[in-house]
Amino acid sequence: MAQNSKSSWLLNLLIVVTLIVVSLAFMAHYKNWTKIENNSFRIFSGIYYQKIPFSEMDSLTMVPKIPSMERINGFSVKEIEKGVFKEDSIGETKVHVFVDKLSHSKIRMVYNDSLKMYFNLSDSTATKALYDYLSSKINVEKE
Repeated sequence: MAQNSKSSWLLNLLIVVTLIVVSLAFMAHYKNWTKIENNSFRIFSGIYYQKIPFSEMDSLTMVPKIPSMERINGFSVKEIEKGVFKEDSIGETKVHVFVDKLSHSKIRMVYNDSLKMYFNLSDSTATKALYDYLSSKINVEKE
């Protein structure tokens, strides 16, 4: 009887710890977290992270959808698409994708001359505001 209650206690503790870890992982990935710093833009979602100085941003455009790419790692759930993708089978160019809503417009950023990133936020007006802000920063840096 004492052995059975000891293993039940351990099993219950393991279940609670597992639920906490899964909840934390969900919280880290469920949306894109962005931050504008003095001279750079930072975006992260769980284990995926990019920090790009304004001076290295080459162009920004709004696109209705992301192109077909091969996933290197990442995940898709309903309208969420996150991870690192390979743009074509010939080159080894990696494209970072941080898309919270596939049905909304995305920002396509080219930086460091040829690297690409697609991202949006779950709120389309917040995505447009971020696009406008980053566009103004690119124009200021290039002048």
